[in-house]
Amino acid sequence: MDHKTMLMNVAIYVGTENLRCDERVIKLVGDLEKGGCGVCFTSLDEPLGEDTDILLSVGGDGTFLSAALKAVRADIPVAGVNMGRMGFLSEYRGEDIAQALISGEYTIEKRVMLCSEIAGQEDLSSDCHLALNEMTIRRNGGAMLAVDVSVDGVRLPTYWGDGLIISTSSGSTAYSLSVGGPIVLPQSKVFIISPIAPHNLNVRPLVVPSTSVISMTAHSRDGHFEFSADTRTTELTDGAQIDVSMAQFSLKRLRLDKSNFIQALVEKLYWGEDVRNIR
Repeated sequence: MDHKTMLMNVAIYVGTENLRCDERVIKLVGDLEKGGCGVCFTSLDEPLGEDTDILLSVGGDGTFLSAALKAVRADIPVAGVNMGRMGFLSEYRGEDIAQALISGEYTIEKRVMLCSEIAGQEDLSSDCHLALNEMTIRRNGGAMLAVDVSVDGVRLPTYWGDGLIISTSSGSTAYSLSVGGPIVLPQSKVFIISPIAPHNLNVRPLVVPSTSVISMTAHSRDGHFEFSADTRTTELTDGAQIDVSMAQFSLKRLRLDKSNFIQALVEKLYWGEDVRNIR
């Protein structure tokens, strides 16, 4: 039997518990069950059943980033149901997800993930070693950061400012975008190095192959800085070396057949909003 037409066991992770009582979530569960799917709710700390076929993240993109780690560990696809605002990862309506799962009108795409190794920080939570959108170092005091970076052993000029973002193509519409980074199609296998509030007028974001190893060390008068992997943050001391590279596995993300990344840019970011473009 085709994997798209067989009955599915669906686990639902909600960003906040009160969403379980939201009429949109109740309708989603009802639509799935009417279509023959098994449905259960899950939490971040709760292991998924071995018969779980797909994880639905209900909330915003922050919820999706948390659900992504859970899906990767279970090696199952994840799909995002948008209850937030922007929603590039959690971009679908509940009724569209239910219809797609029941009819098989979807594909499973693979999204590149970042992994990090931090010298002398082997006890750091494993959640801080993986990211779907970005890994970031930034100041957590009043002093400016000096960030030394090398790509595959080739030294770049020192970045002076508030910090640095290493982003995947999935994260190009997230934090990287807000600091002036380029928008990259999700299927592109690249990383984006974007400075945060640089104190150099001639510094620009840099796009490198996703096969690259990016090494970073940071220094400031404060003696420490923040390191984050998506929504998870920890404090590191000056001089800690962070090596960022492509993870050996990818996130399996469900994409509806009718979805379109360019159209999402137009609708969510008002890309090309211009009276001359009105047809």
